[in-house]
Amino acid sequence: METRRLGDSDLHVSEISLGSWLTYGVGVEADKARACLDAAFDAGINFIDTANVYGRGAAETFLGEALSDRPRDSYILATKLFFPMSDEDRGLSREQVHKQLDASLQRLRTDYVDLYQCHRYDEHTPLEETMEALSEVVRSGKVRYLGFSEWPAERIRQAIDMAGVEKFVSSQPQYSLLHRDPETEVIPLSPANGISQIVWSPLGQGVLTGKYKPGEAPAAGTRATSDEMGGFLKNLMTPAILEAVQKLRPLADESGLNLSQFALAWVLREPNVASAIIGASRPEQVHENAAASGARVDPALFERAEAIVADARG
Repeated sequence: METRRLGDSDLHVSEISLGSWLTYGVGVEADKARACLDAAFDAGINFIDTANVYGRGAAETFLGEALSDRPRDSYILATKLFFPMSDEDRGLSREQVHKQLDASLQRLRTDYVDLYQCHRYDEHTPLEETMEALSEVVRSGKVRYLGFSEWPAERIRQAIDMAGVEKFVSSQPQYSLLHRDPETEVIPLSPANGISQIVWSPLGQGVLTGKYKPGEAPAAGTRATSDEMGGFLKNLMTPAILEAVQKLRPLADESGLNLSQFALAWVLREPNVASAIIGASRPEQVHENAAASGARVDPALFERAEAIVADARG
């Protein structure tokens, strides 16, 4: 497993990281989730990503228990805040930053998190208040570094230009062969400002694994058949996209990778991407995806893949 430096921090994160959205503490049984976590460490993954809202604290609680017997300096732990935790608790106000961080630390059974991320931008709280509060928790020692997820570029610029506050080192956007929006503004803005990307959904909610075939019903037990997880797949489960993904198979074969590894390698071809977050319900998935780290692929194969997907999306 290769590592990359996360922005201007001193964190070196594994190119493949393990996420817990819609899985651990929610959609995956505890024994299976623990097996996936163990597999991640076996594969050299050192970066674990979660959020307070995942299962309304359930994912953090699971990780707090599962990680409790490992040395704290043996892994890099990231969590987030913004989305509602109750009818009153949401957003990025000073009160919420302190309250939600303390609750996350308690669930995670740790004194600090390595990366604390704003899950979305809060239009109802002044940016100055948010950045000052985030700076307070860094200076208190409860947080090492700061990040954000899916912020508009103009808000990122405002945070970058703000004096007297701690700076962001990471951005967590959705990014894959099927979703390239960050290339327009966020990625171009980031390198010169000490920000790296931590990519979520690099496999397009599993579509880029090729397991969903055009004209066939999704197999039982897959994300597409889950009431909890399937809603995010609607825009990706079109015949044109599913057919395009199957056309990527020969390119993956030529690269010596399977489809999942090829899609992850495509994401990691971008120097500003520090890590690609995977979800897994089985240990074999973890090891399979971890093998994408360090893959060297002919750029011409990626160009052909991009053209196939672009044609499918119109």
